[in-house]
Amino acid sequence: MVSSPPGAFHGPIPTLTDGVVTLRGFRTEDLDAIVEISNDPLISQWSSLPQPYERKHAEGWLALNEAGWSDGSRYQFGIEHNGRLIGDVNLRPQHARQAEVGFSLAAGARGQGLMTRALRLVLPWGFHDARIDVVHWRAQVGNWASRRVAWAVGFRVDAVVPGLLEQRGNLVDGWLAAITRNTRLQPVHPWYDPAPVVGKTTVLRAHCEQDVPRMVEACRDPQTRHWLAGLPDDYSEIHARQHLEQIRAEQAAGRGVQWVVADPDDDRLLADLALFIRDPNDPQGEIGYWTHPDARGRGVITEGVQLVARHALLPEEDGGLGLDRILIRTDVDNLASQRVAEKAGFTFSGRDRDGNLRRDGTRSDHLRFDLLADELPAVR
Repeated sequence: MVSSPPGAFHGPIPTLTDGVVTLRGFRTEDLDAIVEISNDPLISQWSSLPQPYERKHAEGWLALNEAGWSDGSRYQFGIEHNGRLIGDVNLRPQHARQAEVGFSLAAGARGQGLMTRALRLVLPWGFHDARIDVVHWRAQVGNWASRRVAWAVGFRVDAVVPGLLEQRGNLVDGWLAAITRNTRLQPVHPWYDPAPVVGKTTVLRAHCEQDVPRMVEACRDPQTRHWLAGLPDDYSEIHARQHLEQIRAEQAAGRGVQWVVADPDDDRLLADLALFIRDPNDPQGEIGYWTHPDARGRGVITEGVQLVARHALLPEEDGGLGLDRILIRTDVDNLASQRVAEKAGFTFSGRDRDGNLRRDGTRSDHLRFDLLADELPAVR
């Protein structure tokens, strides 16, 4: 255990509530619920709890919590909702003025915003009553549910830290973020989810595992590879799945949103459309795209670009993203991509000399096409 930091909280375990969730100390009668929650497969996946988790483990855990409150090394709360224990949240001081937050939630209580409520209770208490200045959050890469809760209360993840966490004897990569006592407990940037959009001949939807084989086919195609210099030479299912994780990371960080252009009849991937938002505080975006070889020449990417542009430029109150400007950049020799931009209603706006690095190492000019929010009626 860590030593009690200066100014640590000492006193009866408080009860905190917002009228929906209540944070309280654990009780002996919670043992059965603790065992049930701790044996949940998802909690086991992202933690180092012993499996199977037995009553003796819960009893030892309660003793650890009691000691933590006594010496100021662990402030552990049970989360109660509608009279039932549904999870836990804790602050663990690492040294003076710093602590780490941890939490878990029962399967039946997820997806209702209850853990976000719990953090918005425990964090102010920690800053004020326990005199903590900085709270760290960390989670294993891939634990998107934990990251979403952290994002909702103001944590901002900027990078993956290799070997940050230890899980059952193995070092695993992790996310790390921090907030201070002056942080507003609200998201500091958007978390973009690819809203489904229905067109005349196509549907835009989120990526999924079933898209992997057609992603591989498209990204191994010579024409796709010619224009996308960054694609690996040996593009495989591993690369496609890494790309799916990268899409989730970019959307979670507020740096963009990406769709599959799908066939409305059989849902197969026809094309890939990305909207890159370089700075969440600057309402501009750039569209990038590729088309599967068997879908070229059918106009699917043109309709997809029109749908994405409309969604991006519509005001937020109308269900859009509220951007001011959308950009498309194409290689000077990529006539097909230029035709897509023009047919989608974009205007030629300039030329970047030697702005594009090709796969063979040579440089070419980039042509720019853009569309402004006040021009949106042209693509409605």
